[in-house]
Amino acid sequence: MLIVVTGATGALNGATADHLLARLPASELAVVTRDPARAQRFADNGVQVRKGDYARPDSLPAAFDGADQLLLVSSNDPTADAVSLHRAAIDAAAAVGVGRILYTSHQGAHPDSPFGPGRDHALTEQALADSGVPWTGLRNGFYMHSLAWLLGPWRETGVICIPGDGPVSWTARADAAEAAAVIITSDGTYDGPVTLTSNAAPTFTEIAEIASEVVGRTIHLRLLDSDTWVARQVEAGQPEPVARFTLGMYQAAQSGYFAGTDPLVTELLGRQPRAVRDELAAPSGH
Repeated sequence: MLIVVTGATGALNGATADHLLARLPASELAVVTRDPARAQRFADNGVQVRKGDYARPDSLPAAFDGADQLLLVSSNDPTADAVSLHRAAIDAAAAVGVGRILYTSHQGAHPDSPFGPGRDHALTEQALADSGVPWTGLRNGFYMHSLAWLLGPWRETGVICIPGDGPVSWTARADAAEAAAVIITSDGTYDGPVTLTSNAAPTFTEIAEIASEVVGRTIHLRLLDSDTWVARQVEAGQPEPVARFTLGMYQAAQSGYFAGTDPLVTELLGRQPRAVRDELAAPSGH
């Protein structure tokens, strides 16, 4: 049995690899990275470190060779053609006979999502379905640590300024990582898209109420029209393409793409997942 994990020097799959290492002998795990020097901690624990880069398809067959299961991290480069990178990885996995591909997808995966990554995830899941390889789409809820920058400096200003209100099943990345490890070691129990979210999907209005309770004073929610909000982000020094990328997240939330919740994470972890109140009450906001 061999499980191969890509992106193990990143926060999400690195944490999943750590959970796998706690469950499995090091000889049953290999990690793939663009820079093997960054994966030294895994090598020190007896894990095989392989070099592979989605942007260099010729590097991938050897990186994935012998994998009974392959955990494929989604590209986090906003300037890249993520779907092409993912397809290159899927093609390489199919070519070397990987037993199952598990892909870090997103709850909002849909070809019509206003949020760009949601469209990329949907196209990648379609490529997985077309590949002929058994696959699992780990549709993680929107990562909770994103609230630190999406909500802005609300502690200082007393105001959350956003361009749209909608429910989001904010999910701790650490919980998603641990749940992925449980799924990977479940011997193919989970097939196709699997939703991994927290137990609640508060709106930003509700988050403002939670924030008020956390700090003991009223935190107000102010809704701005899209153009005004983008202009304010640009004035604050953010490049306009980045602001419009983020705007897509709020629009997708308002359209309900992140509204669903699922009890699976609670079942997999055997405990309640981290909640928004926990995040906002943390000293650093994390």
